[in-house]
Amino acid sequence: MHSKTILIVDDEAPVRDMLRVALEMADYRVIEAENAQEAHALVIDEKPDLILLDWMLPDVSGVELARRLKRDELTSALPIIMLTAKGEEDHKIKGLETGADDYITKPFSPRELVARLKAVLRRAGPSTPEEPLSAGGLVLDPLSHRVTISGQAVDMGPTEFRLLTFFLSHQERAYTRTQLLDHVWGGNVYVEERTVDVHIRRLRKALAVDGHDRYIQTVRGTGYRFSVQTAEKV
Repeated sequence: MHSKTILIVDDEAPVRDMLRVALEMADYRVIEAENAQEAHALVIDEKPDLILLDWMLPDVSGVELARRLKRDELTSALPIIMLTAKGEEDHKIKGLETGADDYITKPFSPRELVARLKAVLRRAGPSTPEEPLSAGGLVLDPLSHRVTISGQAVDMGPTEFRLLTFFLSHQERAYTRTQLLDHVWGGNVYVEERTVDVHIRRLRKALAVDGHDRYIQTVRGTGYRFSVQTAEKV
């Protein structure tokens, strides 16, 4: 099975069915949403490699969803292909101005869709989530699911591991508890904000070796930040 996951966002079930069949025949994994709210939750939970996004959606339009995703640092690099029945040049330009990577006007052939999709994925480049993440003697290996500090193994729970993975991937920026809940726990999971504080304490305890717990910093009025630079100045 192809490793790439494609999110189809369209409020018409027959259109989603047609797209799903075409993509599955090309060996892509397909997930679906019929509105912007469902789509955003799937982006957070499933982390698709590309979105096929219909221009006209109920409530929040596809253009507005694309704009929101491109504004968010955590989803700004996610490739988006806009799908619409509108062929006018101004609509095409508006779609691309939101940050969409390509634009296909309905109707289109499945072969054209797959070809355009492959081209966008090639331009997006390969992601490398399997590479070890490191900071100041702290190393996290996603493949072996191990954390070490100066070569010494560190034990931690699965939630703390995901939290540390997120922090190491997004250093030097403050995140609110809500943002951490969305991107570590997932958009479809109900967890109280104070739960974040509990896991932050556990993570700090696990990283106490050689004082590495100081890298997890509380940002007053905001949330938390992972910073080696600031910690070294203290």
